Amino acid sequence: MKICFHFNQILLLKTRTHQTMALTYKSAGVDIAKIKQSQHEIEQIIKATHTMKKGLKIVQGFGHYAGIIEIPNGMLLATHTDGVGTKVLIANMMKKYDTVGIDCVAMNVNDVICIGATPVSFVDYIAANKNNQKIFKKIVEGLAKGSQKAGVPIVGGETAIMPDLLVGKGFLFDLAGTVVGLLPKHKIILGKNIAKGNVIVGAKSTGLHSNGYSLARKALFKKYSVEDRIKGIGILGEALLTPTEIYVKPVLEIIEKCKVTGLAHITGGSFTKLLRLKKAGYELDSLPRMPPIMELIEQQGVNKEEIYKTFNMGIGFCVIAHKDEVSEIKSIFKKHKISAQEVGKITGKAGVIVNSKKIA
Repeated sequence: MKICFHFNQILLLKTRTHQTMALTYKSAGVDIAKIKQSQHEIEQIIKATHTMKKGLKIVQGFGHYAGIIEIPNGMLLATHTDGVGTKVLIANMMKKYDTVGIDCVAMNVNDVICIGATPVSFVDYIAANKNNQKIFKKIVEGLAKGSQKAGVPIVGGETAIMPDLLVGKGFLFDLAGTVVGLLPKHKIILGKNIAKGNVIVGAKSTGLHSNGYSLARKALFKKYSVEDRIKGIGILGEALLTPTEIYVKPVLEIIEKCKVTGLAHITGGSFTKLLRLKKAGYELDSLPRMPPIMELIEQQGVNKEEIYKTFNMGIGFCVIAHKDEVSEIKSIFKKHKISAQEVGKITGKAGVIVNSKKIA
């Protein structure tokens, strides 16, 4: 009995140790549940502003991929703001600043196309602790490259030097942007027509994109440095700085040529983002193999459920459509040099199921 009891104690201790070591987005400082609570409170405040201007119709004010207002001549104006997040820390570690601008454009335009809008203008905001013309030039070169790929002009921006706010050694900065999009009112896509039997086509991502870096850094940098060369990945810092794919041109072409019922940019929160469209059942059972960078993160103590709730898992954008549109959708993505595949389907039971496990 003593031996058995002692053995059980060891097992219990091992279990507790394993649970303590498991890394989560929450333990990395990002509590999704509390953020959603904050967003709910913010939503109530924002809604109070929707009646300020007489005759202005708010079509979508909170909770989707863009804010939408109705403007004259049957048109809608969509706006969205986003940033690069803690990926800027990797740029600082690598002293490489020419790609995060691409990310900044991508994170904005990829969202605004999710309601069917064409991006028509972009402005950026760079905050830094000091003036560094060489670095600013590199950042803006990335912004320009991203804007060219998205087909959206940069019409302005702001650079703020704030040494008392961004405190620390060396060059510190943050980067964000805002995009404006336009679309005819009758072409809006909010996901309301998603129906059981529709299929989900996933377009390939280029890596982590610009999400989950708080968890990725926590997991990877306890063992590796940005200079480490890792088999199947290459130099870690370079892999982490791979720019976010820009899906604007293929998605806008798909909207024109195919019957699309829903569009989703897969960012922070991963496939739980699908629930922004409609409270339907999203079953993802044919995802590609987990990308090597995400496999490496998992190996450092992040469990599969957390991985699938945080990262894009190789799919950066989802198009939901009728089954007979799949071939055309894949063909259009291929034409734009982005691979795509059927990754799942719409079911009757609400929630998001990935590889038979419910994640939302």
